[in-house]
Amino acid sequence: MIRSFYYLPNRGVEVIEGIADFDRMSAEPGAVLWVDLQTPTDDESFVLTHDFDFHPLAIEDVISERPRTKLDDYDSYLFMVFQVVDYVGREEGLKASELDVFLTKNVLVSVHFDEHRIFDYLYHRAERDERLLSRGADFLFHTLIDTAVDNYNAILDTFEYEVDQVEDDVLGESDEDTLRSIFTLRRDIIQLKRIVMPQKELLYQLTRGDSPLISTKLAVYFSDIYDHLVRINDVADAYRENLISSLEVYYSSVSTKTNEVIKVLTILTAIFIPPTFLVGLWGMNFQHMPELDWDYGYYIAIGAILLSMIGMIIVFRLKKWF
Repeated sequence: MIRSFYYLPNRGVEVIEGIADFDRMSAEPGAVLWVDLQTPTDDESFVLTHDFDFHPLAIEDVISERPRTKLDDYDSYLFMVFQVVDYVGREEGLKASELDVFLTKNVLVSVHFDEHRIFDYLYHRAERDERLLSRGADFLFHTLIDTAVDNYNAILDTFEYEVDQVEDDVLGESDEDTLRSIFTLRRDIIQLKRIVMPQKELLYQLTRGDSPLISTKLAVYFSDIYDHLVRINDVADAYRENLISSLEVYYSSVSTKTNEVIKVLTILTAIFIPPTFLVGLWGMNFQHMPELDWDYGYYIAIGAILLSMIGMIIVFRLKKWF
């Protein structure tokens, strides 16, 4: 599907569905064109070559399954591969979607193969506020990247809640589910950092203002996005450290519980050592057992066993072993 937004001075923004005469439209004086391709067909993908004459290597990156985050300068246009990220859930983790962007002097072409709420937001904004396109294709390019990076805030908010929940679980009644949550969250945070790190390098290139397609004034705005990515990376590091601390607390809690169980079992074993000895001694088939001639020998034996057990308990209490 192709959805285009076409701006001309004094005419406002026109929304166009499907394939159009893009080369003619972009040649109009003062025109700004945004062409968005969502899961394009072969015929729709052909406009990248026919109407805009993009390099075959860039087209190959568009159709490849997992290209790396990159920024290529083809003199007359910039080609960027970016990642749009969503947090699906604790079990599913992060979902990264590829976003390919071409920027020329007055045209922005975006290609993506997944639906995402940031595009719905940008569609509505482009229709209602012509300033999004009237300021130029480079400003629209900035807005697209800025919106994708702002989406990280929702992910960080979710991570913050999940990490706080894990910390509460660790301090409470932790179990194997808590351990699983720690490792899945740690996996997602590491994946987020792997995505953010190359994006930081990409944005740093844009802040230098080396490309004539991006105005010097706009380079400052890219610096702001770069700062956002630095903060996101720092916050992710903080969450990862919190999870490592939670993992240490979890193992310490498990070790403490294990020690408590072992201590109880050891005390019980020690308490039953004297009765076991007496029962074993009196259970032997001696020919002459003094207890056999006692009228109350059986009761005296039971009393001796109980007294030995009570004595052991008193000794353990005095030593504050339990």
